[in-house]
Amino acid sequence: MISKAAFDQPVKEQTPGLWVMVFAAIALLLIPASPAQAGDASYTVTETIETFEYDIVEPAHEEDDWSYTSAQALFGPFRVISDDTAEMSGTVDSHSPALFAKMLQQYPDIRRIEMIDCNGSIDEEANLNLARQIRRAGISTHVPSRGSVRSGAVELFLAGVRKTADPGAEFVVHSWIDEDGREANDFPPTDPVHAEYLTYYAEMGIPADKALAFYALTNSVPFAEQLKLSRTDLARFQLLH
Repeated sequence: MISKAAFDQPVKEQTPGLWVMVFAAIALLLIPASPAQAGDASYTVTETIETFEYDIVEPAHEEDDWSYTSAQALFGPFRVISDDTAEMSGTVDSHSPALFAKMLQQYPDIRRIEMIDCNGSIDEEANLNLARQIRRAGISTHVPSRGSVRSGAVELFLAGVRKTADPGAEFVVHSWIDEDGREANDFPPTDPVHAEYLTYYAEMGIPADKALAFYALTNSVPFAEQLKLSRTDLARFQLLH
């Protein structure tokens, strides 16, 4: 399995529920029904301990978890924000294509994906399948200002029938890596493994010479490093349309 996910995704720690144990001691003095005789100091004390258990859950923060806005439908890395638009953030995995298909079944009018903070994939086969789904559905991709598209998410961006980005949008690339730790440059140029990406770029309408040059640029950077594309790079490789 080929992976193409950026390393800069922060690890989110889930905050566990806080258990609070409250103890209350109630002393009950039982007084005999008849008045006590003089000199009779005897009485009975019964002590009852009651335990109350509460589950206190800290509220989620909107910036940490999209589930905070539960009124908006979530499908893996996708969040539907209107009848024709979905936002995307997070990592693509093997479940993402099926979740995307489910989203389109429920929201068939979606025609635009806003890519907010996309760090690539842990399953590149699923990533390219998802990209082809986006193209077949006739959906456009857009990266807003301060949006970030990294690693395998760049392939998803290229799937848009229209591909646009605001000034300040970030595009980051690096080499892919397989399950054995081998990177793109560990294979000879004639190895069929490279054809998967070049074929995909051709499907997305990138001219063959531009596709070859872009693929070489991404693989010039080791998997553990990152190369940020400039606006000039986007134009040079015809990645915007």
